[in-house]
Amino acid sequence: MSEGWIRVSERILEQLKHFENTEDKDRLELVRSLRFVLNMLQRSLIGWTQWVNNPDIMTIFSQKDLKTMTETLSEFTRSFVKYDMEMTRLGVKKGLKSPKKVAKKKREERTEWFYV
Repeated sequence: MSEGWIRVSERILEQLKHFENTEDKDRLELVRSLRFVLNMLQRSLIGWTQWVNNPDIMTIFSQKDLKTMTETLSEFTRSFVKYDMEMTRLGVKKGLKSPKKVAKKKREERTEWFYV
């Protein structure tokens, strides 16, 4: 299973490189690339979660290995969350609303025009 995961991951890296090296991408291609990137990140996170939740797998790693994994992923996660916050702020500036506010507004709009 792990060898298969590595082979698929190698193909994913090749596809990522292809996306990165493609010039003059239009908006649709950029969104397509972003979807691919996020889906591959999700794939990886699911794999990590499966490992971490499996004591048989985790026992093969030394304390030093676990410490290194934790530090590396913590650094990556901190960077990702900071970027997430930055893009959320940008979205808010551009008029993006939270799903709760949008749902509330839709409910309010419905009650304004729907009478029994």
